[in-house]
Amino acid sequence: MEISVVHDPDLERFDALSPDGERVGDVTYRRDGDVWDLVGTHVPPELGGRGIATAMVRDVLAQIRAVGGSVRPTCPFVAAYLDRHPDEAVRV
Repeated sequence: MEISVVHDPDLERFDALSPDGERVGDVTYRRDGDVWDLVGTHVPPELGGRGIATAMVRDVLAQIRAVGGSVRPTCPFVAAYLDRHPDEAVRV
């Protein structure tokens, strides 16, 4: 599924949107200066297995890199993603 990822700083999350604008997942965080603690990755069970979480995390990391931030991967999914893709790491 093709998605776009939109940052919502008021809710401290990144939302994954389908091409028709439906919210299909999110990555929640807590931020302390330039450190983004990614605490949760959520995709509804009925949409699981479509690569949404992976695409979402890849985009979130790119957005954080673009602003010069670093990541604390509290979320197990994000930590596993970074272990599999060390070239994308923006860890503290």
